[in-house]
Amino acid sequence: MLIQPCVAGKFYSEDPNILRRDVLAMLADAADKAKITPPKAIIAPHAGYIYSGPIAASAYACLTQVKDKIKRVVLFAPSHHHPINGIATTTADYYLTPLGKIAIDQKTITQADFSDLNIADEAFNAEHSLEVQLPFLQLTLGKFSLIPLLVGFTTPKQVEKLLETFWDGPETLVVISSDLSHYNAYKVAQNMDSKTARAITSLNPDGFTADDACGAVAIKGLLTIAARKKMKGSQVDLRNSGDTEGPKDAVVGYGAFHFK
Repeated sequence: MLIQPCVAGKFYSEDPNILRRDVLAMLADAADKAKITPPKAIIAPHAGYIYSGPIAASAYACLTQVKDKIKRVVLFAPSHHHPINGIATTTADYYLTPLGKIAIDQKTITQADFSDLNIADEAFNAEHSLEVQLPFLQLTLGKFSLIPLLVGFTTPKQVEKLLETFWDGPETLVVISSDLSHYNAYKVAQNMDSKTARAITSLNPDGFTADDACGAVAIKGLLTIAARKKMKGSQVDLRNSGDTEGPKDAVVGYGAFHFK
């Protein structure tokens, strides 16, 4: 089974040549981030590329340094359209974007012993929060496989358990897909997102709520495991839709964060 893209032509170009050009241009604009030491885990936003793409590029630009070392990406994203109990994966073998197919690591998924890992194929066919991360990964990494996970009604503890299951070594990259505050005035959003960013970089899972980040549950799980592993969190970029493309009366916040 193949997961088809659902927001190609909406959130980003469905033309592979234009998409490649656009993503490479955003990565080039983030060239000052390309020399950062590559992280083990990333938080990156998931809106339309004209809004959040430059911030996502800040998160991903440095991965070209390890493009041939990372062989698997574990991607957590919130489910926006389908109610999910626990955390869900898919039975599909590939995820398709206009840039080509990405193999889904079904062997590793099926070997996982985790009671809260459910199957929800229909949710993946309509979810943008996973999909928009993939072209950035395709254009910064070499050949890699994917473990796609949708986070529903669950707890950070369950995310933490699953992270431990799939953590592995430097060949595995963890990505958490999340936007920050939604539809506040520009200055209000800046204040809210700055507070959330401080909590994230200080590995404080109690410093923000789901109102501050749509991927809050997955972020909290990551912060807990990062603290236990004595990792350091850093803010790579922090902007909102009023900084990129859009009015400033009701903006969405976007952050790029690394964990090493």
